[in-house]
Amino acid sequence: MEQLIEFATRHALLAAGFVGVSLLLIWTEIGRRTRGYLELSPAEAVQKINQGSTTIVDVSSLADFSKGHLAGSKQVALSKFSKPDPETEKLATGPVLVVCKNGQTAHQAATGLVKLGAADVAVLKGGITQWKADNLPLTNK
Repeated sequence: MEQLIEFATRHALLAAGFVGVSLLLIWTEIGRRTRGYLELSPAEAVQKINQGSTTIVDVSSLADFSKGHLAGSKQVALSKFSKPDPETEKLATGPVLVVCKNGQTAHQAATGLVKLGAADVAVLKGGITQWKADNLPLTNK
């Protein structure tokens, strides 16, 4: 313990950096665990979809959605998640997988669903971009 204290006093900037990075890591982990939804890899998302009643919501722009989307998904504008909307309130009743182009905007929609009371919400990590990178199929229909 004496050596640790001696190291920290001799290298105060390095020790402060270590403490700062550790606190950020802890803060990030606490936030991840308390946000109310999961982040799934494409393989985990396939398992969730195959379980059955999962609704797939794509919050990509209409142009991106028409270029390719997960089979069975429905395009819903991100703006519908910021205020109460009958369509989004119906989504909150069952398991939902939220998808977007690169995995960023889906988090906003997932947060909106959790605020509406949805209990089983997940986001596709990396979005459609990661889905394609993992050579999983998309549809244009």
